Parts: sequence; structure tokens; C-alpha cells
Amino acid sequence: MTLNRPAVRDAAMFIDGAWTAAASGATFEATSPATGGSIGTLPKGGREDARRAIAAAHVAQPGWGARSAFDRAATLERVARVLETRRDELATALTLDQGKPLQAEAYGEVEELIVYFRMAAADATRLDGLMPPSVDPRKRVLVYRVALGVVGVITPWNWPYTMPAEIVAPALAGGNTVVWNPATSTSLCATVLAACIAEADLPPGVFNLVTGPGSEVGDELAGHPDVAAIGFVGSSATGRRIEERALGKELVLEMGGNGPLVILHDADLDAAVTATLTACFLNAGQSCTAGEWILIDERVHDAYLDRLTNAIRRETRLGDPFDPLTTMGPLNNEKTATKTAKHVAQALAAGATVVAGGARSPDLGSDLFFQPTVITDVKAQMDIAREETFGPVAPITRISGIDEAIAIVNASAFGLLNAIFTRDLRVGLRFAESVRAGWVNINEGTNYWESHLPFGGRAGSQSGLGRVGGRFLIERLTELKTVVINLA
Repeated sequence: MTLNRPAVRDAAMFIDGAWTAAASGATFEATSPATGGSIGTLPKGGREDARRAIAAAHVAQPGWGARSAFDRAATLERVARVLETRRDELATALTLDQGKPLQAEAYGEVEELIVYFRMAAADATRLDGLMPPSVDPRKRVLVYRVALGVVGVITPWNWPYTMPAEIVAPALAGGNTVVWNPATSTSLCATVLAACIAEADLPPGVFNLVTGPGSEVGDELAGHPDVAAIGFVGSSATGRRIEERALGKELVLEMGGNGPLVILHDADLDAAVTATLTACFLNAGQSCTAGEWILIDERVHDAYLDRLTNAIRRETRLGDPFDPLTTMGPLNNEKTATKTAKHVAQALAAGATVVAGGARSPDLGSDLFFQPTVITDVKAQMDIAREETFGPVAPITRISGIDEAIAIVNASAFGLLNAIFTRDLRVGLRFAESVRAGWVNINEGTNYWESHLPFGGRAGSQSGLGRVGGRFLIERLTELKTVVINLA
């Protein structure tokens, strides 16, 4: 099949209301994960560019914060309308730059992107305060929310639209200004999103985009004294470095997960198999909530495995992401592909068995295509069970029942999202209340979550700090101010 592809494009950064090159003049190349070919060039921003953007945001914040909540909400609604009119361009850029299948996934992420801005617009008008009593009858006390200031936003490549939107939109709604540093491997589609925000006519400096390596741009955001808060989505290792660098700032860190999916002996196996396909192969497994480990009751192990492998052959098609029949595209970058292949090889060497997939498919266009993979006989000490693989792999371990499942989950260093399938809701609730995780799904897969609900890792785990989602983040990116009025 011959597929139409967009033309190569060059892009710029957006600072203080204008499109601009890097101060150094340096650029870097964007490449398609599906073909390995060039799809454009971008400014390779550095610390000087980050400082320019921070300065612009710092100057713009008082005016933006002084606007009424309803005015800011109207602006965010304008952003949502622009996103709607440019959804085809956004989806195409996402498929080109990230590798998501256009029809199966890219349009869906664009729709969720629109929801984030609409939701933030509504939440902006609901930021209420208090009027607590004073001990002095001649005094009145007002407590209300005000913006923090400049918010630095550092985001990953796996969901290049929704991950930034879940922070950028609430930050703007709360009266903050934003400097956004996207992942380098999906910066091209980030500039398309930035163009949509720019088209909504925000005041100069309110929203800024700086493309370039996180080791420079992101690090400058994290450490700069004029940045009041950092919103980060990405790996646990990078999140810990940001936490150290941003000491004293408000932090929202949405980091890694290992999300075991537990299937007990009384589960609806057909529903569990359907959930497994989404948990392990949505976005080619490149999700912090992916089903990184399947814990299956030994009494239904063989029946589940048979249904799963048949479902993969029937419903999963790896291929060109612009082909409307494709359900799974390539991995986004070589680092992720290498890690996936390494985890599979280590598991096999330690006694696991591949029953489906297990290798790359370079014949599809690039080395980043990795087959949907199922591995059995996985042991807890294997890297594929302990770490975040971030690839299209379903590692399966037999368990004896609910007690072993809870013990395995709670032994993990992660604490983001877990799921369980059982017809006994008492057992499901026991699991939910016993595991150390920020979110638990019962009779639903690990990749199910709703954008308005509080989402984040359990305190003390490697999965993050704080919560994103609707009003929960807008409250985190504002703070209470107390005003006492003496009427005497």
C-alpha cells in the first residue's frame, strides 16, 4: 500500500509571543520512528533560551494572574476551539513524530488534548475561597487562591500532547505563566501544539516553548529562582534529579510505574484478555500505566494464555502507523527499543519462555518496530518484572491467589497504578485497600484512567509526588492567601 505522508518541515521555538531560533543558532533533526528518515529540524535551545523564556513569563505573570478567572477560562476555550479546527494537522504530526497509529490512537490523543483545555477552563471558574471567622468581631478574614508564578513544564515523548496539556492547561487556568520543554524526540509535534495555543492570542510571555535537551533547558527551569513550580512527567531517575535541583519549589512529579495486572481464578477471562491487549500494547507499551507484569492465578493460567495469544493474532497488527489497519506502531526511539530487547533477552536467559513475538521487525520500515510479545515463567527477580520495560511485552507469572498478589505488588519500588480482575468485589476491594498504589482498577485494565480524577504515585514510591487531574492540579498550582480586614 502506498501511503501519503506529510512534507518535511522546519520549526521554531515560541518565546515572548514570537517564533524564534535558538540563541546559539544550533538545530537538531527530527526523525520518523517508522522510517528513520528526516521529518524536519528544530532549534536546539539551551540555558540562554530557557532564561529568555523564564524572563518573559516572569514579566507577563502579574498581568495574567490579575485577569478574572472567567477571562482566563474564555482564553482556554479559544485554545480548545483552535485545537478542534486543527485536529487533522495535530494527529498527523503526532503519528509522524511519535509513531502512534493515526486512526487507532493519534486522533484519540488529540480528542483528549481538547478535553484538558475545556476542563481547565471550567475549573478556573470554580477556584473558590473561604471566609473563616476571626477572634475579633471587628475584623473580617478572606482566604482565596492566587497563582504561584512561573511554572516550568517538562514532558516526555510517549504522550506528547496529553502529558503537557494535563499541566499546561491547569497552570494557565490558575493564573500562572508557563515555560514548556518537551522531549527532544517529539519536539516537532510539540511545535504544532504550541502553534495552536499561540493562535488563541494569549498575551506575550504567558505561554513559552523552548525545544532542546532536558539536561540544559529542563535543568535551567528546575533550578532558576524565578520559576515557582515544576510540573514533570517522565522517568523516575530524571524525576529524582529534578527534585534535587528544584529544592524549595512546588513540585508535581508524575513518574514511572510497573503496574501489575492481577487476574484471579474467578475472573472473566475474556474481559481480562481484552484489558491485557490495551494494558500491554496501547502505544506499543510505552505508558507509565502499562501492564508491565501480569500476575495470573495458576488455576486459569493455561486458559488465559491460550485466549491471549489467539487475541493477539486476531486483533493486533504491527505496521506503518499511517495505514488505517495498523493497531500498533513502532517504538519511539532506539533507547527504548534496546531496553525492551535487553529485558526480553535477560528473561529468556534466566528461564522464561517466549510464546509470542520476542523480536524486532525491521522489515516494516525501521529497527524500532517490535513485535507484540508474551513471555511466561517470569520470576520476580528478573528485570522485566522489577523495572519499567516500556515496550510491547506481557510478562506473565503464575500466582497462588490474592495473598501472593498483594505481597508481590507491595514489594515493588513503584506505586502508581494496579489492576485486578475478580468476580468477588470483596476480594477486589481488599486488594485495592491493601496495595500501596495511587490508583487501583477493579475489573478494568491498567491503562484505564479518567482525566478529571486525581492521578499520581503513592508517597514514598518511585512513581511520583502530587496529583494531576482536573481541579486537583489547579489547586496544587495555586496557593492560599489570607487577608485580614480591620473594620474598627
